[in-house]
Amino acid sequence: MRLRLPEERPTEPPTGFKIAHPVLSQDGTRAGFTGVSLGGALPYGVVADASCVYGRRHRAPARRCDCGFHCVHERASAEALLCTAERREAVLLDITVLGAYIRFELGFRYARQRVRTATVGPCACGARAVALADAGWGRPGWRALAAACAGCVRGRTSVSLATFARLAGDGLRVVAGSGGATVTVDPGLPEGLGVPELVAEAALLQARLDWFQSRLARLEGGGAQRQAEP
Repeated sequence: MRLRLPEERPTEPPTGFKIAHPVLSQDGTRAGFTGVSLGGALPYGVVADASCVYGRRHRAPARRCDCGFHCVHERASAEALLCTAERREAVLLDITVLGAYIRFELGFRYARQRVRTATVGPCACGARAVALADAGWGRPGWRALAAACAGCVRGRTSVSLATFARLAGDGLRVVAGSGGATVTVDPGLPEGLGVPELVAEAALLQARLDWFQSRLARLEGGGAQRQAEP
């Protein structure tokens, strides 16, 4: 006897988060997204229906297949996916789950979705993004885009965040995120030191410098002596 999960009938469509690469059509008239893993070769619009990426005839999401759209419940879980090198240029999507879905511990696999908001991270240089520019790769008929500041757009094909939202349509909002918290490691001296402590720190640094210089002189002297030997 197989145990069946309880059927859910929510009063409001579930919501979730995922990441994707923004894309622009070759003629510049349409905008959408493409996945970062399974199904990444199939760009989709703001409102889209899933299909089986393996070409099977069943409807997504099928229980014995891993087809369908995927999302996670928590925003932090989706943001964590942006830390990997190959996904740094992706954007964070806030989506509404539509149609049939299968609930998992961390998220959903489902048949239909609406992208409500796309949050664009900072430019590669760290500045706040004002546009989405050609990322240097793409899919047939589609250019992948990446966040860019005003100084880094230069001559690349690009669209403003507002223009991308207009081309994508269906009420999509595109916002520039502030990026993650930047951790700066200060190698300087701790605060609150008085003159005696600073003098001691300076003496310690000078002693270390003298030691390194003596070691360097010894190594250079040894090399010169070996060269002089017949």
